[in-house]
Amino acid sequence: MGISGESLERPISGKKTLKNKVELSTQVGTRRRDVAAKRKAKKRPVPTNKRLYSQVKAEAKRKFRVYPSAYANGWLVKTYKARGGKYRMGRK
Repeated sequence: MGISGESLERPISGKKTLKNKVELSTQVGTRRRDVAAKRKAKKRPVPTNKRLYSQVKAEAKRKFRVYPSAYANGWLVKTYKARGGKYRMGRK
């Protein structure tokens, strides 16, 4: 027992004990796994015509100096839809 009747297991003046640090790290790890599982389950638009999509994507890579960019991807979607391509919601 400490001076004020507290046990020595409790953190003194806001310091965390090793036991508390381990508990916090396992909680954080669990949260990260939960977030990762939600990302995997999330559905997103998938092109239905793979051949047309790959052709337009190749054109975008030739047209834009930096391919994975907002401008190039916007042009890709606009051109793919203009040529009759459609998207469905799902996983790849």
